[in-house]
Amino acid sequence: MSDIEIARKATLRPLAEVAAKIGIPEAAIEPYGRAKAKIDTGLLPKSGKRGKLILVTAINPTKAGEGKTTTTIGLGDALNRIGKRTAIALREPSLGPCFGQKGGATGGGHAQIVPMADINLHFTGDIHAIGTAHNLLAALIDNHVYWGKAPAIDPKRVVWPRVMDMNDRSLRDLVMGLGAGNGAVRQGRFDITTASEVMAIFCLAKDMADLQARLSRVVVAERKEGGYVTAADLKAQGAMAALLKDAIKPNLVQTLEGNPVLVHGGPFANIAHGCNSVAATTTALSLADYVVTEAGFGADLGAEKFLDIKCRQAGLTPDLAVVVATVRALKLQGGADAKELTREDVGAVEKGLANLLRHVENLKKFGLPVLVAINAFTSDTAAEWTAIEKACAAAGTKAIRAKHWADGGAGAEELACEAVAQIDKGEAKFKFLYPDDAPLKTKIETIAREIYRASGVSFASAASKRLKAIEEAGFGKFPVCMAKTQYSFSADPELKGAPTGHTLPVREVRLSAGAGFVVALAGDVMTMPGLPKIPAAEAIGLTPEGEIDGIF
Repeated sequence: MSDIEIARKATLRPLAEVAAKIGIPEAAIEPYGRAKAKIDTGLLPKSGKRGKLILVTAINPTKAGEGKTTTTIGLGDALNRIGKRTAIALREPSLGPCFGQKGGATGGGHAQIVPMADINLHFTGDIHAIGTAHNLLAALIDNHVYWGKAPAIDPKRVVWPRVMDMNDRSLRDLVMGLGAGNGAVRQGRFDITTASEVMAIFCLAKDMADLQARLSRVVVAERKEGGYVTAADLKAQGAMAALLKDAIKPNLVQTLEGNPVLVHGGPFANIAHGCNSVAATTTALSLADYVVTEAGFGADLGAEKFLDIKCRQAGLTPDLAVVVATVRALKLQGGADAKELTREDVGAVEKGLANLLRHVENLKKFGLPVLVAINAFTSDTAAEWTAIEKACAAAGTKAIRAKHWADGGAGAEELACEAVAQIDKGEAKFKFLYPDDAPLKTKIETIAREIYRASGVSFASAASKRLKAIEEAGFGKFPVCMAKTQYSFSADPELKGAPTGHTLPVREVRLSAGAGFVVALAGDVMTMPGLPKIPAAEAIGLTPEGEIDGIF
């Protein structure tokens, strides 16, 4: 039975019943249909509590899939099964990957959140609202230039792109304003909405006041006489915030087992900071004893940004990190043939373990206890599981098999019990990888050396000049958001395993003044993805009964 068929057969609990599990009163629920809702955080009880925060991350992704979201959901269900008041906090799926290659992002098997099709498609409209707010600012910029208003913007130095929530490579580089009366002719681009600075602001803002303040600080262009032009200079932040008034409220859905899940915000981890909203995470922490959240792609991207950017800005202190791995993905990391993943190959697993163990070692640099979750498949063998368990034990980390895909929360109870045991030891001593006052180049070099194990960083001339200008403008204390391929510790997607001695090529640097970080683009990473030769959209459609089908 496919994931969407399992989700379609699920018996959904009334949302008021789901919300009550973590103390959300019915008055705070704003229904969007029958199975999803917004939460009015102003109507929540002021408990003053702070739950334990568990971060779920993974090895570098492969086409075999690791099941990070599935494991997050399974662990949350399992914690509830063993009597722990638990909430799950996840990102919203983007339409780009859903119709492209990656597919949906609501878990799988019997560890899913529902309504699956709704969440993967338009959901409550948050991403559309973010895209509209972003493009409103873009329109105001070009209108400002057209009418020659002050401050005078240099059209050749507009840095604010347009966005859409779709993979469309033809929009990566374009010329705008062609034709009489259509404004200044200039070069521009589209990014995917999940790479938008508005998305990052939305996910890092503590509340509506913080959201509007951050929007006002967005740098959109340079003045003709020198200096930056911000959204506040264009009087844009109020209208942008108005478009986000409802979107800023966290969304409530449920797992197949009827447990509460807050799904809110969706920045990509390979080109943005890859974490769900601070509003959702802090709301969950104020209500539940345990909160399970995830960070996108491998721990070298999502987890590093969760820890160095989100936790830094929101004052969060995680209690445990869980790294997800599968036998199949480790085989690919170890050089196995993709066509033979169902065949026992302990040797390939052992070679691939270098990737897993490096992520474990990296996370311990942040002062966190670490568990490994082996997301089990029926094609796995006991010898392959044992190889993983022994290698992790030798590295001082426990690896636990979890069968949540097949058995739901019951299949992850051992993982849940061990997570609680690790947290109860109180050994977490969270720390950042680098200090605020380190130079921006040093921050990039620290990430490259300590996380990617690069021998050095090569900065393009334009990138070096931009870093210097950003520091001179007073933004040098910002953390760095690395944008690179998710498939490798390096900037080369084909370099598997645990490479060392490579050089990280930083080709471009962008300032996200509202979000409060600096983006460094390495290698060939694109902020507007393209569709594969056979897009997933070709298999999506409606059944004769009008049900959405084909999402995976």
